[in-house]
Parts: sequence; structure tokens; C-alpha cells
Amino acid sequence: MLKSHNPRISIVIPTLNEAANLRHVLPLLSHDYELVLVDGGSVDGTIDAAREIRGDIRIIKQTRKGKGNALACGFEAATGDIIVMFDADGSADADEIPRFVDALLAGADFAKGSRFTDGGGSHDITPLRRAGNGGLHLVANTLFGTKFSDLCYGYNAFWRDLVPVLDLPPVDQEGLEADMLWGDGFEIETIINCRFAEADVRIQEVPSVELARIYGQSNLRTFSDGFRVLRTLFTERVRARKLAKNSIPRPDRRTNDARTDMDLEFETFEVMGDVPLQEKSA
Repeated sequence: MLKSHNPRISIVIPTLNEAANLRHVLPLLSHDYELVLVDGGSVDGTIDAAREIRGDIRIIKQTRKGKGNALACGFEAATGDIIVMFDADGSADADEIPRFVDALLAGADFAKGSRFTDGGGSHDITPLRRAGNGGLHLVANTLFGTKFSDLCYGYNAFWRDLVPVLDLPPVDQEGLEADMLWGDGFEIETIINCRFAEADVRIQEVPSVELARIYGQSNLRTFSDGFRVLRTLFTERVRARKLAKNSIPRPDRRTNDARTDMDLEFETFEVMGDVPLQEKSA
């Protein structure tokens, strides 16, 4: 029996000066979702815009700097059964959320978005970034024995009871002034992939089409961020070797037969709209 056929869904949205984009993005999100906006000190009226558009939105102020800390704060604040990581810049298609939920309801623990599997795509990635991503997920697959087709993509969903598996820095832990802790920055998406892989949770890739940012400039820097991801992969591999398997926290799965198989599996739903058509190995 599935844990819930009608799970509560929390959308965690990290923001930093995204007021203009939120005016386009928030109206597209269902009122059935819990929206958790985590702000990093915006000065453009992001919080006011969010409250104006969605009076039911929950506003959280992140405790340190960086996207990783923002996500960790959102994960802690979320109350839904499922957490969806959702960028505020318009690059994530809200209509794809049911795909991720369907993957989790079908038995996955972690539904990982992929731009490079059948049905996926991108209106934003450059040829150079595409090539770099290909090299990075090859390194990740070699180090962790995985079959990722897209390592550097932040549109993902997972069951909230798996948050302890990620072992992210406590949101109330203080760092030195102007410093971030490991996992607070852009490396968060790679860390999430690595730690779920090391924990042997069931992973299913979900095809996703990345849209172009609506307003503003991306903070991505091809070479510096690429080397940062590469460093993260090797750092996380060293951590995984030191960490005993039996010390990895896992939720009680006795009430969820569809999620008791903890073998690492990678499957892809080919979908049309919200309806899965076929399941196959990635």
C-alpha cells in the first residue's frame, strides 16, 4: 500500500531578487500545493510580490548565504509528504510537477529531473555547458556506480521523510561571518544526488524541459561552477567511503510496501501531459 494516494505537496522556492519572475511563476502553481518561499535577503520587493500574488505562501528567511542553505531551510519548514525543488526564475515548468509526483507514487524515493533523457530538453543550456555536464555526470556515474543522464539540474522531488538522509548542515548552525558551510552553496544539487545514491534509495529520472529564465541574469559561471561540481563529487566520494552504511539514517518504511525495495534503480517515465505511458530502464 502506498503511503498516501493523495500526498500533500510542498514546493520549496529559493529566491534572491526574483520579484519580476515571481509575478509570472507563482500564478502557475496550484493552490493545492504548499508554497514555501525561502528568501536570501532580496532588495527588489520579492517578498512583497510573493504575498501580493499568493496570500497563502509561507515566507522563510534563510539563515546563512547560498542556495543550499535556502533549500535546507525550506526542507525543514515544509510540512507536505513530498518536497519539490523549484527555481523562481521561470526555468521550471509547473505543468511537470505531476510527473515527479507520479514517479514517487509509483515507488521511487527520489524523482530526479533530467534534460537529457527521452522527453527532456533545454531552452537555456549552451553547447559548452552541455558538454561540461556530460563530462561531470560521467565522473559521477563512475564514482558512485549510478546511471545519471543529467547531474547539474535542480528540478527534483522526494519524500520529505528522506530529508535526514541528506545530512545537510543544521540551519541554525552558525558559520563565520560571510562564510558558508559545506552544502550551503551551488554544490547542493550535486550533494543531494550523491547522498541519495550512496544511501541506495530508489531513484527515477523524470524527463524535464528546462525553460529560459524570464528576467535577469543567471548566476551560473561555466568554468568555476564546473570545477566546483567536480570538487564536490570527489569530496562526497571520500565522505561516502568513510561513512558506514549502517550509520545512514532512513525512515521507517514498513507502512509503504511500494518503497521498501531500496536497490538503486534508474527508470524513466515517458509521459504525455501528466499521464505515464511507459516505464523503462534509463
